[in-house]
Amino acid sequence: MKNFNFYAPTKILFGKNRINDIGKEILQSGKRVLFAYGSGSIKKSGLYDKVVSILNQSNIPFVELSGIQPNPRMSSVREGVRLCRDNNLDFILAVGGGSVIDCSKAIAAGVSYHGDAWDFMMRKAKIETPIPIGTVLTLSATGTEMNGNAVISNDDESDKRAMGDDSLRPVFSVLDPTLTYTVNEYQTSAGTVDIMSHIFEQYFTDDQGTFIQDSIAESILKTCIKYGPIALKEPDNYEARANLMWASSLALNGLTVSGKLAGDWATHDLEHQLSAINDLTHGAGLAILFPNWMEFVLNDKTAYKFAQMARNVWNINESDDMVAAKKGIRCVRDFFVKLGMPSSLSEVGFKDEHVDVMADKVCMFGPVGMFKRLNVDDVKAIYQRAL
Repeated sequence: MKNFNFYAPTKILFGKNRINDIGKEILQSGKRVLFAYGSGSIKKSGLYDKVVSILNQSNIPFVELSGIQPNPRMSSVREGVRLCRDNNLDFILAVGGGSVIDCSKAIAAGVSYHGDAWDFMMRKAKIETPIPIGTVLTLSATGTEMNGNAVISNDDESDKRAMGDDSLRPVFSVLDPTLTYTVNEYQTSAGTVDIMSHIFEQYFTDDQGTFIQDSIAESILKTCIKYGPIALKEPDNYEARANLMWASSLALNGLTVSGKLAGDWATHDLEHQLSAINDLTHGAGLAILFPNWMEFVLNDKTAYKFAQMARNVWNINESDDMVAAKKGIRCVRDFFVKLGMPSSLSEVGFKDEHVDVMADKVCMFGPVGMFKRLNVDDVKAIYQRAL
């Protein structure tokens, strides 16, 4: 295990009705709020009215930014930056899923930056002095409620890229599992895949002596395997929704990668370009790509780690690492299908005409991945395998 710093300063307000605390939490960090949300589901559920009531009761002035799309766009980021500057706003309250929160992080970073916020994604600018944000989570998936990462799409460039800094970690996040009761089956499934995929990215490394990190990761995977199907059948099952919600946060707050050199993250890079082309839900794209990535990178050197997952997570009783590894990967593929996720790119209407362009964008800054380094030809091969 390597030396590490673990920093996870986000205050988690977990449980029923914790939204009632957001007024006093906001006032510890700001006075004038950008209230950011999506396309209207929080209005249908009554959550919008609740937030407005609390802000008014707390005498907190606010300006709204609505209509933030899945795979959040630079257009929303730029509008949010403008609203914050024009109205002297010093805090962002993001109410929604990962897209709303990611967009809010990019806005927070962009307010004090004199260039275009897309520069952060293109590694042309460093994030400095972002305004603070708080979140009210409505979808268990991305883990963005407890980390400093964000992923933004740029329609002008047909591109989608990540940015991140510890200064973008929310100061607080409300995690009320009852707010996810209305999430439909498709998004519940995609969210479960997203959580598992974050674990995969940090689990499959060459690091040695990380028994505790791997054991935590395996437990989070087993949590998703147990409670994902239950949430699909019983949308208002509090136990299932609560376990998935906390799994989402723990999967990407740095806990399972601390003491390791780095995660892999190649599959996320591949998926970002996929959803930049056809606006596919992130978790659905990962469900297609991850089993194919696993099969592509499986070899005599990597088989031991796939076998470890097979035995500890899927209860595969095989002594031969390669045999166990292949059975474990098959379990991953079958579980994603059980959740109702697509298993090939052709199922979501994708055609191979975009493969070359996507692969070039994936490797724009060089080879990707750590468990096995992937060059442009490797990336193309995985896309082709997924067709």
